[in-house]
Amino acid sequence: MKLKAASGYACYVQDLNKTAEFYEKLGLHIKTRNSDRLIVYLNWYRIDFVAIDKESKPDIQKEASLENKGAGIFLYFSVDNVDETYKEVLSMGLKPLSEPQDMSWGNREFIIRDPDGYKIVLFKRKVAKNPTD
Repeated sequence: MKLKAASGYACYVQDLNKTAEFYEKLGLHIKTRNSDRLIVYLNWYRIDFVAIDKESKPDIQKEASLENKGAGIFLYFSVDNVDETYKEVLSMGLKPLSEPQDMSWGNREFIIRDPDGYKIVLFKRKVAKNPTD
């Protein structure tokens, strides 16, 4: 087997309107919006948001109804300037879980949760000072 690419993910949400408002504030483009699904894009990367109450498959309904959605999963979105993005997020009335921090793996980042609790990391990869860094 050879995997070709990762192109997106799906998240189950309580309120598509709140979800749309949140992700539009972050700058994602809404491609499709109807009563049971919201599809947004960031460049070529696709995110499907599915209304929990519209899902008909019992095994997916069970998973979608869990309180701690996305436990252990962090969705990373690259930004040009972490500190400026942090200020913009605050000015929109959103409440990040952390302030911008330099991480040991080379990112400057902070975390915010969407209306359903999915964790979003807004980050910028730090440039190495020399080729051996």
